[in-house]
Amino acid sequence: MPWTQNYDPFGNLAVSALIAALPVVLLLVLLGLFHVRAHWAALIGLATAMSTAVLLFGMPLQLALGSAGYGALYGLFPIGWIVVMAIFVYEVTVETGQFEVLRRQIASIAKDQRLQVLLIAFSFGAFIEGAAGFGTPVAISAAMLIGLGFKPLPAAGLALIGNTAPVAFGALGTPVLMLAEVTKLPLDQLSQMVGRQLPFFSLLVPFWLIWAMVGWRDMLRVWPACFTAGLSFGMVQFAVSNWHGPWLVDIAGAVASIAALILLLRFWEPPPLANDELEKLMVVEFDAKPKRAASQESLSQESLLKALLPWILLSILVSLWGLPFIKKQLDRTTLVVPVKILNGQILRGPPILQEPTPEKVEFKLNWLSATGTALLGTGVLSGLLLGLSMGRIGTILVRTFKKTAISLLTIAAMLALGYTTRFSGLDATMGLAFASTGILFPFFSPLLGWLGVALTGSDTSSNILFGNLQQITAQRLGISPVLAAAANSSGGVMGKMIDAQSIVVASIATGQKGEEGAILRYVFFHSLALAILVGLLVAAQAYVVPSMIP
Repeated sequence: MPWTQNYDPFGNLAVSALIAALPVVLLLVLLGLFHVRAHWAALIGLATAMSTAVLLFGMPLQLALGSAGYGALYGLFPIGWIVVMAIFVYEVTVETGQFEVLRRQIASIAKDQRLQVLLIAFSFGAFIEGAAGFGTPVAISAAMLIGLGFKPLPAAGLALIGNTAPVAFGALGTPVLMLAEVTKLPLDQLSQMVGRQLPFFSLLVPFWLIWAMVGWRDMLRVWPACFTAGLSFGMVQFAVSNWHGPWLVDIAGAVASIAALILLLRFWEPPPLANDELEKLMVVEFDAKPKRAASQESLSQESLLKALLPWILLSILVSLWGLPFIKKQLDRTTLVVPVKILNGQILRGPPILQEPTPEKVEFKLNWLSATGTALLGTGVLSGLLLGLSMGRIGTILVRTFKKTAISLLTIAAMLALGYTTRFSGLDATMGLAFASTGILFPFFSPLLGWLGVALTGSDTSSNILFGNLQQITAQRLGISPVLAAAANSSGGVMGKMIDAQSIVVASIATGQKGEEGAILRYVFFHSLALAILVGLLVAAQAYVVPSMIP
């Protein structure tokens, strides 16, 4: 018999919300304050979530166990599959010596480490986010920064901070597309509204990123580069989202940002970084030295093309994999398995949804259309074109799996916690607490999206989870439902920095097993502060400049 979620078992929403928050708060405290290893923190958080769900919120035990199992499986595929294959591509470039060539080329274009971070963590990361999403840009950007000589912690933290403004339009606009599907609001209006919120942060984030990296003084020394990267991306983001739609926003913006930065560097060179700051950021020697590297300091066009080949292939294949008509063909091989223990057995009801609706729970083994498969193809094809044998490529692949094995278990545990929280309704209880803030709701609306992404690891999932709640609450308060629904997605992007999935992905990409707490502490303030700024913007759009709402 289906079980209906109970959002206020104690008859007091504030008390129910505080108790619902215990698993997440415990996870963050264990990671951030007590330096507990991520897999142990996740398991303790999972046990707390299951106990809370079963004993206090009335969830049947078999549904709680099924939720944890489903989340763990989803953590391994497609999330873990993406992470492992992203590291595999990087390992191939190191093995062939081409990453060293690329490192020197990037250094010749942007000798300053601040500009390298702008190019990789913000602009190139936005391109990968637009094409793939789901953790891919963090894995790729963080690994590239490590290869350029950055220390693991700043490499992970900067990759996470840089991967914010593009997230709402990531994976060819998937978060906004799903938001429109859930709320039944016009897609063009949602795209326009998000495109009238995030460009402000597209301009701000490059400044914020470099400030987090080296402080105010050295950030101001490269303000022209920050302004160029952010303005070019933000202007294209606004134009495409308002006059075309959500599909190509990030890809077009990223191309414009990269081109604008390269053009700027032809005419301008930044003042040097202070030596003490450089020592905090960079390692003296690389841990991974390539076996073959170009010996010439001046690279020929052929050498440069070889060095760029894996990343060109990655961009092409990931973009092709995301195109709807190609994805549709690849999805023909997808194996869809209804999870019988969960499918249709959990009902979401009012006020989250207007009518009790069963959760449709299926596991999709889209082994061919998954983004990780595009990355696998990139690694194999790149290795062959760069002279590696299939045997050597296989060795690199096996080595990559061994290197990431424990981290994959951590991802599985984190996603098990996330899905237990979701299917038990604990997340909805916390969401209802945000929605009960009355006249302050426009400010808290983006923070609800931030919470959703922090819990689920996905702006898409947060929109599915809270999009309809945002719409219903806004209508009751006389606020534009388009504004509130879009705010869920725009605020959610700032939660991408601190969700467990992203933290673990960053730790794997930078070789920091067991240091997830340090990464969380590095980015938490930035995540919360930027989410608050989104809240202030949305409040201003609701009450001061409502003309910005479509």
